[in-house]
Parts: sequence; C-alpha cells; structure tokens
Amino acid sequence: MRAALLTRFAAPVEITDLPDPACPRDGALIAVRACGVCRSDHHAWKGADADVVLPHVMGHEFAGEVIETGPECHGFHPGDRVTAPFILGCGTCPDCRGGEPTICDHQQVIGFSQWGAFAERIAIPRADFNLVRLPDTMGHAEAAGMGCRVTTAFRAVVDRAQVQPGEWLAVHGCGGVGLSAIMIGAALGARVLAIDIAPEALAIARDLGATATLDAGGTDDVGAAVRDLTGGGAHVSLDALGITATFHNSLKSLRKMGRHVQIGMPLGPHATPDLPLLDLVYARQITLHGTRGMGAHRFAALFGMIAAGRLDPARLVTRRIGLSGLQAALADMDSYGGAGVTVVDDMTA
Repeated sequence: MRAALLTRFAAPVEITDLPDPACPRDGALIAVRACGVCRSDHHAWKGADADVVLPHVMGHEFAGEVIETGPECHGFHPGDRVTAPFILGCGTCPDCRGGEPTICDHQQVIGFSQWGAFAERIAIPRADFNLVRLPDTMGHAEAAGMGCRVTTAFRAVVDRAQVQPGEWLAVHGCGGVGLSAIMIGAALGARVLAIDIAPEALAIARDLGATATLDAGGTDDVGAAVRDLTGGGAHVSLDALGITATFHNSLKSLRKMGRHVQIGMPLGPHATPDLPLLDLVYARQITLHGTRGMGAHRFAALFGMIAAGRLDPARLVTRRIGLSGLQAALADMDSYGGAGVTVVDDMTA
C-alpha cells in the first residue's frame, strides 16, 4: 500500500510503499478513501505525543470501504462504507459498557498508539464495537473532514456542557474543532460568540452561525470583552486551542455558575497552567469539564442532526489534497493561522 511514513519527528514524511496491515480476527480491513489533517497530527509529527513510536503512519480522521473482515466480526461486510472514532474502545470493560469508551483503560488511538490512515489501508480492531456505517448521502471527504473535530465538538457541546437554547456559548479558537463547536451550538439554538485573531476564521464562524465575533488580537482583556458582549458572561466557554492564554480567557469569559470545557489539547508548558482557583472557580462557582473524542454509539445522534438539515459538516472542508501534499499541510500548522479543514482525498496523488 502507498502510505506516508514518519521516520523522524519534525522531518518530512516519506511517501512510500508498505505492506498492507493484517485484518484482525475481530476487526476489519478498510480501503481509505479520505483522511482529515488535524492539529493532533501536527502534534504527532512534532514528537509531542508519547504514544507515537517511530517508524509510524499518522492519520486518524478516516473514511473508507470495508474490503475484508475477520471471522469474529459479524456486523460489517466488504463494501460497507465506514468511519470510526479515533479512540477505539475494548468494548468489554465497565467504561465501554457504560457508554464511555473514550476513557477505556485498554483503548487504542488511531494514528497514535496504532498506525493510522495516511495510507491506502487501515486495520480496525473490535469492528463490531468501533466501526460506524456512513449514511448513503455522506461522501468520504465530508466524513473525513468531520473526523475527530466535529465528533469531539459534538460531545463537548451536547454531552459535556449540555448547552441549552438561548445560552451564550463562547468559543476561543476558530480552527476545525472550534468551527465545529460553533456550528453545533448554533444548531442547538445557542447564542454563539466566536473568538480568534484571524479575520478569515471569524468570517467562516459567522457563516456557520456565530451570533457575534471578537478579534482577540485587538482586545486587551478578552474575558472582560466577552462578559460585556454577553451581558455578564458566557454560560459555556470552550478552549478549542489548548494554550494557556485561551484557557485563562475562557475561564474569565464565564458568568457565575458557568461551564468551561477543555477541548484543545494542552502540551508542553501549556499542560500545567496556573489556575485562579479562589477568584474564578471557587468564588464564581464555575465548572471545569475535560473532553476527548466521542464513542461510536453517539454517531447516530450526530448523523440525525445532519440528516435533519441542522448541520452541514461539508462546509468545514476548505481544502482537498493528495497524499503527497501532506507534508506541506503539516508544516502550515507550525503557525495557528489558516481556517477550515484540509482533507487528503486521493491516496495515489
């Protein structure tokens, strides 16, 4: 199979031929038709994720077709159009049985702890638990662009924060996951305030349903500006970037009894920020939620919103490339600029 092989961190990936992965007895072998390029892939490329062992194939936002199943896979067959959450649960532990596979102690993570989908083939274990059948009306590129960003945002906004109609939702960082949260919040009837430093990102946020936008680069005190714009503060605020500044801005944006959700993955010095515990968490009685990924069983609710016309993830895809363009797409993420979602939708180019 043709694949992008990472042999050195922060060095160009090698487009090469590799053996096809073996089909697990309880799993499926998938022909990859598209794979999103996510900031988490950039973290892996840089060597910031301890799960990545070289040599390695990245890529976790895939969509494709089943070409082979193992003897212990009963729910899927060759020809099925599928995707999967990037966190693969074991399916049998108390967390998985309780509907929370994203905290499974035996999880595998596509593109990180196991080889990923920047390749023509990917093997998915425990397919009956982890695979998700795509709706007939959803294209592969659209499904890949939805990837972990829309699913992670869906769980953050719907399941973790439980955003209600009429509430103010502040989204700090309008990259792929931030724009997804904006689109989902608007679909739920929330009033959404999009915050970023890039005019292009803020323009897309408005197109996706943001009620208002805020240029954080031109604001001395983002928290105070959000509280002013929302009449006392956001009910829910999301840090969709994962850096100390946006974390603090998110906390300071909240009204009393507000809910903060940490979507962006904090790395390096951002993993241990100082926390104004007394003035914000204690005195204002705010709640902090972590969120990471979404289990396969929740895709049905997300697909239902799409089928009802309340969400259109295809609008997030702003760039399609061949596999040979992956390196340039990763390098572009060295800055926090750009907007929308890039999808590799041709593994031969």
